Formats: sequence, C-alpha cells, structure tokens
Amino acid sequence: MQPIDPPLDPALDLVLERTLHAPRAAVWRCWAEPALFVQWWCPRPWITELHALELRPGGAFHTTMRGPDGGVSDNPGCVLEVMPGERLVTTSLLLGGWRPAQPWMPMTAVWTFADAPGGGTLYRAVARHPDADSCRRHAEMGFHEGWGVCADQLDALASSLS
Repeated sequence: MQPIDPPLDPALDLVLERTLHAPRAAVWRCWAEPALFVQWWCPRPWITELHALELRPGGAFHTTMRGPDGGVSDNPGCVLEVMPGERLVTTSLLLGGWRPAQPWMPMTAVWTFADAPGGGTLYRAVARHPDADSCRRHAEMGFHEGWGVCADQLDALASSLS
C-alpha cells in the first residue's frame, strides 16, 4: 500500500527535488549505512556525528552537526516510516521510542527515492512545518542551499559506490 501524503502547503512546506546520477540502491546505502551517512549529511566543512540511525518506526534518528567556527546543531528525532530504498519519514517532534520532544526546529521530513527515466534516482525531500514562522525561519536559514549541497554530496558519494 502506497502512503498518501497530504497536499503541500507553500506556507508550511519546503521542497527539494533533484535527479541524482547514482542508482537508487546506492543512494539508499548512503542513508542506511552509518559510515556512509556521516560523509554527506551536512554541508562541508561541517561534520556529522551520528548518535542513532534506527531505520524502523519509533527508532531514534539523532545527529549533531559541528561547524569549523564552533557552531553546533543538535538534532534528535524519531523515524516514523521506512520503506527501504523508496521512502523515509522522520520528525523532530518525537524522540526514539515515541517520546515527545521540544525541538528548536519543529518539522517532519519526508524523503522519497524513485528510479529516474534513463537511470539515476529521483530524490525528493519535503520539510513540513507546524506553522508559517517555522517554515520561514527554516527557509531563511538556507534550507534550499544547505539541503541542496547535501543532495550533491549524497549523489557524489553514492555514484562512487556504483
């Protein structure tokens, strides 16, 4: 059964869509294997510390990103849905084990992966926010630029695997 997502709301949702050169299986490996995940998750020269990547509903998804200037972004969350190689849904509004959270950036993220015509992967990332202010702040923080750089890094890494 295919999930049915509610329609996008431009006041609440940010979307990044790319066609990656890498095949979908390699892209998924970069999501599912911790040693690969930390290589692309945040825009370089920032680095990712992966505390939890439990790819099951209710599993913890927790990263800390550290910048060269001393900036830190701690991002605990929860996995809501996993369809390996097809779809991943996470939220910052819950912690692993369905524990409530009070995140600094409230959102639910939906990532989808599909085969692109002629090869590669159709990659889509949607960040759903609870209110227009959260969405605006995320956009002003550089959602499109940052998540775009990460998609490029993901593609380069996944392409090197195939």
